[in-house]
Amino acid sequence: MRFWMAAAVTLALAQGAAHAESRSYTLDPKASQIVIRVGKSGLFGFAGHEHEVVVGTFRGKVVADAEQLARSTLELSIDAASLRVTGKDEPAKDVPEVQAAMLGPQCLDVARFPAIRFVSKSVSAAAANARDVTIRGELTLHGVTRAIAIPVRLELAPDSLQATGTTTLRQTDFGIKPISKAGVVNVKDELTLSWRLVGRR
Repeated sequence: MRFWMAAAVTLALAQGAAHAESRSYTLDPKASQIVIRVGKSGLFGFAGHEHEVVVGTFRGKVVADAEQLARSTLELSIDAASLRVTGKDEPAKDVPEVQAAMLGPQCLDVARFPAIRFVSKSVSAAAANARDVTIRGELTLHGVTRAIAIPVRLELAPDSLQATGTTTLRQTDFGIKPISKAGVVNVKDELTLSWRLVGRR
């Protein structure tokens, strides 16, 4: 009798472990996109141009458990020097200057801070829709680490995942002073980040 009880418990535990199996996904930069939009402000803000920036090189890993999303994790590392000004909605002649200023010591200072990193600490799902999750973690940018929370729409499949979302960051929270041109055309402190991350098993 004891043998059969022990066997039943063992089988139940094994089934539970299989049911709660986490899957590991590697982020695919070629299929993914991270876009940063930089606004303008100031007395003559109308005379300036907004900037669109895309991330070129990054790597990351997601461990996801569809049944227990709280067990999921995300690690993302971006090559800061790979950020590129697209030139959308601004004069082509301005792009090299904006690009140099963004990567230079006045802004990202990529020579000193080559990586931008995010490491999750917790994941929680919205009660009404399990696909909408909030990922809380630590973002390290410009040598400063801050706790942030980002909303994500998550689509999970056996062999792939897709995560989309939008959030805002303040440059000053990370020790970056928004660039000003002659004191009358300024870059906004707030940046808008949008992403579509695709992961493969």
